[in-house]
Amino acid sequence: MTTNGKASAEELTFYEDEENLKKLCNFLRSTEGPPVREAIEMDKRVYYLKGEKLVNFLVEPKKGTKWPAKLPRFQDRQEAIAVCRDLCRLQFMHRSEKQGKGQLTVSRVRDFDESGYFTWMYEGDKTFSHFMTTLLIGGFLFCTCFPIWPNFLKVFVWYLSVSLLLFIFFLITARALLFLFVWILGYDCWFLPNLFDESLGVAESFRPIFSFEKSPPGQFLYRLGVAVGFFSFCWWAVTQPSEFDGFISAQGDFISDLYQGKLLSDMSQQEKEDIDKPKMPSLEDLLKNLDSEDENEDELSEEDQLDSLLDNLMDQEEEIDEDEE
Repeated sequence: MTTNGKASAEELTFYEDEENLKKLCNFLRSTEGPPVREAIEMDKRVYYLKGEKLVNFLVEPKKGTKWPAKLPRFQDRQEAIAVCRDLCRLQFMHRSEKQGKGQLTVSRVRDFDESGYFTWMYEGDKTFSHFMTTLLIGGFLFCTCFPIWPNFLKVFVWYLSVSLLLFIFFLITARALLFLFVWILGYDCWFLPNLFDESLGVAESFRPIFSFEKSPPGQFLYRLGVAVGFFSFCWWAVTQPSEFDGFISAQGDFISDLYQGKLLSDMSQQEKEDIDKPKMPSLEDLLKNLDSEDENEDELSEEDQLDSLLDNLMDQEEEIDEDEE
C-alpha cells in the first residue's frame, strides 16, 4: 500500500482497524473525496456512487486530490476492493438498486461489486454538526432572555433590525427598477434572479448574479404604457421640484424617526430609560391614593346621611297620615 511498493505488515493491516476505516470514510465524504449523486431512498435524501468509481478513486485519485499523509495509499484494485468489502460489512455503506430517476431502494445483495451502486450510511465527522447544534440552542436561549438584556444591547438589535429591513427594501426596489428599465427596451434583466426561489438552497439562491434574455413577443403595448407612466413621473419630479423635494425630505424624516424608535413608541423618554427598572410606586403616588380613598369614604358618608334624612321624612309623613285617620 505504500508508494515504494514495500508495504510493511503494519500498513497491510492498517485498514483492518475500524477506527482507521472511519478516518478513510471521513476523507471519502469530504470535498476531496469521489463525486457522489443525490437520490431518495426510503423517503430520505441519500448520497450514492458506483462501486467502480470508488475503486478507481482509491487506486488513482483524481488530479489535485490531497491524500491525507496518515492514510496509506492503495497499490492495486484488489486491495481497494477488499477495503470496500469491509466498508459494506461494517455498514459504512450499503448496496442499492435504481428504481427510477432519483429513486433508490435497498438491495438484498450485501456483497461489494464494482458494477453496483452503493449508498453512504456513514455521515462523516459530527464535530461541526454538534457545534452548530449547540450554537443554535445557545442562540435560542439568548433570544428568549431579551427582556433582561442590557439597554445598550437592545438598542444595538434595534439598529441592526432597522438596517437589515432598509437593506432588503432598497435591494428589492433596485432589482425592480433595473428590470423595469431594461424591460421597456424589450429584454428581461434580473439581478439575483433566484433570490426568492424557495425550492433552492441558500448558495443556489445567489447564482447566477445576472440573467439577461429577450422578452417574449406580444408585450409592446404594455411596455409602451409603462414607459409613458414612468417618463411622466420623471417629468413631474423635474417640473415640480418643491413637491418632490418635500417627498424626499419626508422619506429622510421617516428613516430618521425609524432609527430613533419614534414611530412605534408611545412611551416617554423617562419610561424608556426606566424600562429595565422594577416599577415601585413612589411616596407621592401612595399619598394620592390615600387621599382619593378618604374622599370616596366622605362621599359615601354624605350619601348615607341623605338617605337617613329621607327615611325620617317618610316615617314622619306616615305617622301624620295615621293620626289624621
